Amino acid sequence: MEELQQVAVSTKDAGVATQYGNQVSILLAIELIWNLCEVLFIDAAPAGSLLLHLLDWVRLHKADVDEKAREVLQSESPAEHHDYWDVVVSYVLQGRLEDARQMLVKQAALQPAARSMYKLMDALLSRMPFYNPGGNQTLTEFDVKWRHWHDEVNRCLQDNSFASNRHLEIICKILAGDEDTLLEHKEQLSTWYHFLVTRLLFSHPTVKPTELHYYAQSCLTMFLDSRSVPEPLDNILLAAFEFDIHQVIKDCSIALNNWWFVAHLTDLLDHCKLLQSHNLHFGSNLREFLLLEYASGLFTHHSLWQLAVDYFDHCPEFGHVYLELQIERVPLDTERKALKVLRICDQRQMSEQVRSICKIMAMRALRNNRLGSALSWSIRAKDAAFATLISERFLQDYCTRGTFSDLDLIDNLGPAMLLSDRLTFLGKYREFHKLYGEKRFSEAARLLLSLMTAKIAPRSFWMTLLTDALPLLEQKEVIFSADQTHELMFCLEELTSSLNASALGSKTLQDGDIELTKVELLRLSLARNLAMAIIKEGTVEV
Repeated sequence: MEELQQVAVSTKDAGVATQYGNQVSILLAIELIWNLCEVLFIDAAPAGSLLLHLLDWVRLHKADVDEKAREVLQSESPAEHHDYWDVVVSYVLQGRLEDARQMLVKQAALQPAARSMYKLMDALLSRMPFYNPGGNQTLTEFDVKWRHWHDEVNRCLQDNSFASNRHLEIICKILAGDEDTLLEHKEQLSTWYHFLVTRLLFSHPTVKPTELHYYAQSCLTMFLDSRSVPEPLDNILLAAFEFDIHQVIKDCSIALNNWWFVAHLTDLLDHCKLLQSHNLHFGSNLREFLLLEYASGLFTHHSLWQLAVDYFDHCPEFGHVYLELQIERVPLDTERKALKVLRICDQRQMSEQVRSICKIMAMRALRNNRLGSALSWSIRAKDAAFATLISERFLQDYCTRGTFSDLDLIDNLGPAMLLSDRLTFLGKYREFHKLYGEKRFSEAARLLLSLMTAKIAPRSFWMTLLTDALPLLEQKEVIFSADQTHELMFCLEELTSSLNASALGSKTLQDGDIELTKVELLRLSLARNLAMAIIKEGTVEV
């Protein structure tokens, strides 16, 4: 707040100064209301202690007297400074009688002839009783003591003890609680609620909480001009003095520019068991309604939306539903932000939102031709259809380029490959290439055959698989057994029969020649391998 005030003062831009000035005013009003609610509702001080709390409240929010006092004390002759008596009177109005006495000592030193008069005023100020909640004195005993002191002040006025010194007489009238004198010092009081507390201090120090609203209303009426209309802040404070919590919340909701204050104030009052059950038309209570409204507003902010999640978590009835609706509106600008949103949803078992986010990110990655990222998101979404589509793209890329992209992802699919048949095939086909690269030919051959016989491999990919079998068939050592070779030959014949019926007819002459050449090479290799396998299996080792 201090930084805002400094900027408001130092900036040369009138618009910016006004903007920051308004924000400072709002923050000061919020602090004023919050502190008063703490005094009246949270501390709930009884008679006697109540006034002490209100004095602290006024002093906290009327601190300009200290700055003025520093200027006076730092001058060459404080007692002759033009603001000297303003400071003394301000101290008295705030009940800071010790500070006032110290200031009066400086004036007494300059006027030896009036020393007895200053001594009498010092005695009145020093003897004014203040209630001590922790002491042994009862409220009744304090009241009796205070009345004796008050009578003494009135006697001094009747005796004209300070008639020769206008300033001391004014102070004496203030101590006597003279309303006309108090109202003559509106500039030092500045607000009607300061006037209220000062009036209570010097007229009704044992005021009860139930009596506050009578004094508050009369002070507001007396302090404001007949033509003045109470500001929204005045109405809020008046409602607080009337102990009308719901009216305070309602007026704050109307007057302030966002839900932050009313949401937190209501939450605090609710935790203190001070809010009666106040069900709204859709079933939630007042606390939850205000928290939901505030959190919904936070969700529209580019960075504060994460804070809103915690607020929704503390709304047991509708928080989860609101979060589900709001989380879907968060723009997923980057993958990092998407992961943040995803983590929030995972922690709260929001499975539908998790799938939705993953699908969006998978589609975006696919459009940017980032197949690895797209496959990763589709696996997280548990979207079998999309995983199948991306697996097809991987296989198409392999057929075009002869190599796989994103090998790390494919090598580490693990149980995720079971999400769809095509993804299973992709993972197993990559495993075949790894076995082949490690020269584990027998294992590679078994896996390749199983992909075809178990119908895991798509029919459109059979020719590629049979072509991959050629290097194994051409090995010096027999890799495929006679039975395995028969199965490969059956697969080839099944494939060529379908090719002859449809695919080959639609291909160009050149493509058809290539396919026929592949088929002939495969038949030749399979026949040669079958012969070698039969000879090997029929040979008895001696």
